[in-house]
Amino acid sequence: MNAIISASELADALRSERPPVLLDVRWQLSTAAAAGEPFDGRAAYASGHVPGAVFVDLDRELASAPGARGRHPLPDLDVFGAAMRRAGVSAGTPVVAYDGGIGWAAARAWWLLRWTGHPDVRVLDGGLPAWDGPLETEAPTPAEGDFVPEPAGSGVLDADGAAALARAGVLLDARAGERYRGEVEPIDPVGGHIPGAVSAPTSDNVDADGRFRPAAELRARFGRLGATPDAPVGVYCGSGVSAAHEVLALEIAGIPAALYVGSWSEWSSDPARPVAVGPDPQ
Repeated sequence: MNAIISASELADALRSERPPVLLDVRWQLSTAAAAGEPFDGRAAYASGHVPGAVFVDLDRELASAPGARGRHPLPDLDVFGAAMRRAGVSAGTPVVAYDGGIGWAAARAWWLLRWTGHPDVRVLDGGLPAWDGPLETEAPTPAEGDFVPEPAGSGVLDADGAAALARAGVLLDARAGERYRGEVEPIDPVGGHIPGAVSAPTSDNVDADGRFRPAAELRARFGRLGATPDAPVGVYCGSGVSAAHEVLALEIAGIPAALYVGSWSEWSSDPARPVAVGPDPQ
């Protein structure tokens, strides 16, 4: 099953006998958010959303509170499961997640649902800006779903696993190149990257409209970075959100990848962990 869905395909699906549950996961990274003033996705949702969509709060329902495990550690599964059931998610119901266009937050929802056992979840390619149908401001009250998260035994990396993968496989750093090189670091304690990690900004996964590049282009791009279907591949970013977008791009390309959820926000919080700077992995 394709991991993404176009706006026209979504419109058709919503008219079908088995319409998907819609998750509105609008969120954005900012230095204000790091200072405790997060983007108000709920207000954006209230101003207009795809009919039937339910708002999901990334910071509170798709992650636990910031701490030693990073800015967006894995959520408490009871909290996550309750949020999904409130939105109407059931094990046998298709799900489509969308955000404001960048795709990171929607990909986090996609990744969590996939990792916890949901078999049919996709991301709206291009997010809300790609949707040319009607919007509504009233929040729906869907019937309670029955989805119970059951985490997979693989697909997640901790700090030690990420370090090992950087040595023995391919660890991709999904942040902007200047953060990877250590030239700037607007949020975390120190700039740079995990030794051995390869720079692979998420911005190169999409076109100018924020839609994913074709599978063949993504496969070629990741292949040049050493990531192939036969190689063990992992991804990290600042806090495990944009890295989910990279895992989604790898999925489109046919390349399985694990996610280091704690990412750089966890790695850089421990001064004992090594930090590399500059354009080269080492």
